[in-house]
Amino acid sequence: MVTLDFHPTGRHFLQIPGPSPVPDRILRAMSLPTIDHRGPEFGALGKRVLQGIGQVFQTKQPVVIYPASGTGAWEAALANVMSPGDHVLMYETGHFATLWQKMATRLGLKTEFLGLPGVEGWRRGVQAHLIEERLKADVGHAIKAVCVVHNETSTGATSNILAVRRAIDAAKHPALLLVDSISGLASAEYKHDEWGVDVTVSGSQKGLMLPPGISFNALSARALEASRSAKLPKSFWAWDEIVEMNKSGYWPYTPNTNLLYGLAEACDMLLDPHFGGLQGVFARHRRWAEGVRSAVKAWGLEIQCTETQSQSPVLTGVVMPEGVDADAVRKLIYERFDLSLGTGLGKVKGRMFRIGHLGDCNDLTLMAALSGCEMGLKLSGVKLAGSGVAAAMDYFAGHPAPVALQQAA
Repeated sequence: MVTLDFHPTGRHFLQIPGPSPVPDRILRAMSLPTIDHRGPEFGALGKRVLQGIGQVFQTKQPVVIYPASGTGAWEAALANVMSPGDHVLMYETGHFATLWQKMATRLGLKTEFLGLPGVEGWRRGVQAHLIEERLKADVGHAIKAVCVVHNETSTGATSNILAVRRAIDAAKHPALLLVDSISGLASAEYKHDEWGVDVTVSGSQKGLMLPPGISFNALSARALEASRSAKLPKSFWAWDEIVEMNKSGYWPYTPNTNLLYGLAEACDMLLDPHFGGLQGVFARHRRWAEGVRSAVKAWGLEIQCTETQSQSPVLTGVVMPEGVDADAVRKLIYERFDLSLGTGLGKVKGRMFRIGHLGDCNDLTLMAALSGCEMGLKLSGVKLAGSGVAAAMDYFAGHPAPVALQQAA
């Protein structure tokens, strides 16, 4: 038997930027008995989750739900609208943009990776003007799609997706817009329809507060039309059968029933008007991010994302001083204080760690995490300019939550 809960007392602090902690309310929903996925109860469940997740994406178009990780939804997005050899423009903002580009290449697409050189490109969001310039130069419209990451989990940079849409429109280019919002959805403002996105990719284990295992493609009418002539091989990922069967609340294969119970509960939590609905969720995450960044600034350490307007409400990347191994600091914090932080990935491995401030947490959760970080930094010999814990306490105390608790816990 694998030992899954080896923490001696209290709860482990999971402050990575996903998978995020799963609320007890969702765990309880997932514990219900599995039902017949062809029976009438399941049809009602299917319709309920499809309606709820559409509201979370802020779309009236179909949302396809897969029993897969976000990586599967990456592949589904490409496979349904692209043909072998199609030219795809992808923008490099960090490790996950890089992995999506690698996947597209392996699928037989011609990928062009746009972005700022070196590590600098991993410290900012998408520069939409570079996309506009490149598309204007593509007078023959060889580029079939533009792929960008909304919230780059590896760096803590959130890109302006509406600016990307406007850049494509300004270039008068017919390319489809594909967006990865795996870590952005349900934490950062996202409007699939209003921003003119053709396919949005997301996953369950971030702002939706579920375990890994569900992923999504939110579609547009243009994407559905493109899928009818796309020639990349697809069967499991194909939208046509899923979209048709979803009209009655069912799937063409066995779905992950118990995770759908959890998704229904998550949508209820996120959309609850007593707590401000989605706007309350976004405001909560912005406030948490400001509190965490006030701590990093008080420590005198650099934030990985250097563009203030692009700094993520989902996570904050903390850059270590020259000569300090960020992974060694993380290891010490984990072993001493039972606190998990995100590692640096790709170009920034060993140079930074990531503090997640998303999903099922609150002010005191974050204060505990920042205390663990501050103690660990000091024990690792990192010279700090001041107390980040004190700075965060002052921020949270001085900036009350916009939506007060409505009832006793």
